Amino acid sequence: MDVKSETQEFLTSRRGRVTPEQAGITAYGSRRVSGLRRSEVAMLAGVSVEYYTRIERGNLSGVSDGILDALATALKLDDAERAHLFDLARAAGPASPTRRRTPATPQVRPNVRWVLDAITGAAAFVGNGCQEMVAANPLAEALWAPLFAKAERPVNIVRFLFLDPAAHEMYPDWERIADETVAILRQAAGVHPRDRRLSDLVGELSVQSDEFRVRWASHDVRFHTSGTKRIVHPVVGELTLNYEMFDLASDGLTMVTYTAEPGTRSAEGLALLASWTATPPDRTGDVSELGRLDE
Repeated sequence: MDVKSETQEFLTSRRGRVTPEQAGITAYGSRRVSGLRRSEVAMLAGVSVEYYTRIERGNLSGVSDGILDALATALKLDDAERAHLFDLARAAGPASPTRRRTPATPQVRPNVRWVLDAITGAAAFVGNGCQEMVAANPLAEALWAPLFAKAERPVNIVRFLFLDPAAHEMYPDWERIADETVAILRQAAGVHPRDRRLSDLVGELSVQSDEFRVRWASHDVRFHTSGTKRIVHPVVGELTLNYEMFDLASDGLTMVTYTAEPGTRSAEGLALLASWTATPPDRTGDVSELGRLDE
């Protein structure tokens, strides 16, 4: 990722989003911009117009945390956007040898795999910044059967979402999921701006998917911590699942679990999948052997 261009486009897009009224500024006469002027952002942040112009043009090198905080406040950035601005400022400095990058071949420590295998009532997987499932428990493989049925390894969620028509059938709320996924990917790009595999993925999707390209150009970022998703499984039907993310900080990876509210039809469907995955030793991997919930 070109940090200078990313900084310029990010700050310009955030400035254009804030109206003078929202910022508590009285606007006079006609305006050529829909949001704030550079001079207005500079005034709100307590810096000179020349200094803010330099920053918005992509020169974040040497900018103090205090000024970054003031800019975040002036532009009304949320927590994820504020963190992204700080990530860009760190990336603008000298490259650190300790900066984590997505490895060419993602590695998951044995004890992390043991944890995954020990989770039997929830679908769980370990992912990286490229939105790859680098390891998954049997229930996760059964839940995302359309992805694991393909030869590609590791399974890539964002590539499936934007390049496979089956994703629209699997995710009833596809538009929302697509918005969130791209925002999460951009947040990861800010943390790992020199990650070649991540930038290659963004380039591939930008060329092959108009839906992705438009979303990437919006410069939205968000944290991926918890929430709810609806997934339509080819056998057990629609499931409403709650996900939680756990950071594996020392590995640069995250563990994500999907569970269903007890007593619901979704819990019943997830339990049916779990019972199938727990049947040793001749499990064939064909989820079509399961009976539908409505039969």
